[in-house]
Amino acid sequence: MGRFDRRVAVITGAARGIGFGTATRFAEEGASVAIVDLDESAAAEAAAKLPVVDGASAIGVGADVSNAASVVAAVERVVTELGGIHVLVNNAGITRDNLLFKMTEDDWDLVMGVHLKGAFLMTKAAQRHFVEQKYGKVVNISSISALGNRGQANYSAAKAGIQGFTRTLGIELGPFGINVNAIAPGFIATEMTDATAARLKMDVEEFRRLNAEANPVKRVGMPADIAAAVTFLCADEASYITGQTLFVDGGISLGT
Repeated sequence: MGRFDRRVAVITGAARGIGFGTATRFAEEGASVAIVDLDESAAAEAAAKLPVVDGASAIGVGADVSNAASVVAAVERVVTELGGIHVLVNNAGITRDNLLFKMTEDDWDLVMGVHLKGAFLMTKAAQRHFVEQKYGKVVNISSISALGNRGQANYSAAKAGIQGFTRTLGIELGPFGINVNAIAPGFIATEMTDATAARLKMDVEEFRRLNAEANPVKRVGMPADIAAAVTFLCADEASYITGQTLFVDGGISLGT
């Protein structure tokens, strides 16, 4: 029997990377899973690859998490098709890196819209169901970049905002049986970090090696590392934990 049997988990930005790794872990542990992504066809393809267990199912849902109407429609579709909602993982994200003097308003607004406004809208839409059933788990994906990172004023500000948002919701929603926590990943080997290597004109393996050498455990993180932390915080045995940010970064933040 899985930890998430008869539970419905919604993961945004889950067509690939950390989101897909997290969706896979929930499916393996018995949850029905909704992959929410801007590209519905990519979401559907990803959902079809999930290792769903007997009695569970998976769907792909197209939605723009920065648009309120799109978010409400997505959550209601999940509830209709999967029979409810019990877990929300706000993972959707983009990068528009640049030094401040080169950063445009669009660079700022797009990153804030997906990361911070997206988490706000998705949680607001889900919490109505959570409050009614007196049960819900929310995990917001922050980042070690919340501590500051050159060329990421927009991303760092959004990820720091996620942590404040998480603490506040821990206070507001705790009395209704809802736990809200955040994960702050360090370097995770994904398509997004591979794209960063390309932008820096670096070999992907060399980029990963350098990042591994920068942390105490001397390896890069993988999506499965984040998935393990997310599913722990969403499990009932973690019900006494709320409003917290867990750094899953190989220890690099210890020296920050």
